[in-house]
Amino acid sequence: MTAGDHRTDASRPLFYIVDWLPPDFGAVGQYALIAAQKLATTGREVHLIGLTRGPASQETVPCGAGSLSIQRLHTRSYEKTKFARRLFWTLWTDLRLTWAVLRARRSHGADVQFTGSPPFMLYFAFALKFLRRARLIYRITDFYPEAIIAHLGRKPLLLGWLERATWFLRRRVDRFEVLGQDQRDLLGRGGIPDDRITVARDSAPVTITGDEQPAPTPAGLSGRKILLYSGNYGVAHDVETVVGGLLEHHRTGNGRFGLWLNATGRNADLVEQRLKALNVPVARTAPVPLAELPALLAAADAHLIALRTEFSGIVLPSKVYGCIQSKRPILFVGPTSSDVHLLCTQAGIRYAQVTPGDRAGFARALEKLVAD
Repeated sequence: MTAGDHRTDASRPLFYIVDWLPPDFGAVGQYALIAAQKLATTGREVHLIGLTRGPASQETVPCGAGSLSIQRLHTRSYEKTKFARRLFWTLWTDLRLTWAVLRARRSHGADVQFTGSPPFMLYFAFALKFLRRARLIYRITDFYPEAIIAHLGRKPLLLGWLERATWFLRRRVDRFEVLGQDQRDLLGRGGIPDDRITVARDSAPVTITGDEQPAPTPAGLSGRKILLYSGNYGVAHDVETVVGGLLEHHRTGNGRFGLWLNATGRNADLVEQRLKALNVPVARTAPVPLAELPALLAAADAHLIALRTEFSGIVLPSKVYGCIQSKRPILFVGPTSSDVHLLCTQAGIRYAQVTPGDRAGFARALEKLVAD
């Protein structure tokens, strides 16, 4: 809050910056749209700004006592395998989103909320703190550059400097929203006062009762139990345990399960290729539209969530909320320090946790799901 500005949260305009907005696929944008609509119905003036692969647009959506404007900036996707192009795309996108707020008349003295998608928005948001006297709200979805360091398995000198600079800026953010207790703990270890952190969990982006009619399963998995992975399968998600565990399930177990990848991401490609080379049953489909998500989740005999140990607290797979609400069993390959484990153990559903690297444990968990 700027000096002499005594407006309450409800009376301050909110500018919410994200990456992909629906109908484009992107979990962060899906959740942001839901949150923006809820805030607007309470009487808040909300401006949601994000990306689209379609034509640029701006619309005002009726939302009860408040107002919601949605601005979509046209852009093309980047090539994820090309690091230089991906970095340029990220920085240029951050700049465009920041400029959209900077040029908005109502942004002076407003709240500006941003996330970890696109990465490094923190650096650009600080321009708004000084140029527009904005109050910054950082909704942590992913930690950068920690996610890059975790993926590399080492900390080059340049990334070490970037990490220190990032924490310097984080300590000057006005307020944080985190997805779970694991993220709150990470911020606390970095010197962020607890009274500036709020745990604000997401929820499934559509209503899921658990009683939906299941979607048809891919022809290649007909007659098999379905282990479903839905959503993004990127570098933060375990590959070796999943591939090795499924292989062991088919070599030494009853081999009843096949993997349905309704997913995007580099590791989705890798898992598909490796399982096909090993003749392990796998089917790959594009992510379904949101309206079809409940039926997709209902088709699972078990849901797969996978997280590499080094990404605990840095990333929280958002698919966990829909998986829990679908009432199907969940197999989590990941550390018990992650809030995925906390949420699943509190949910009262059939649940198995496997430590990354334990391929035999993965196979045993599948055998137990068949037996149950």
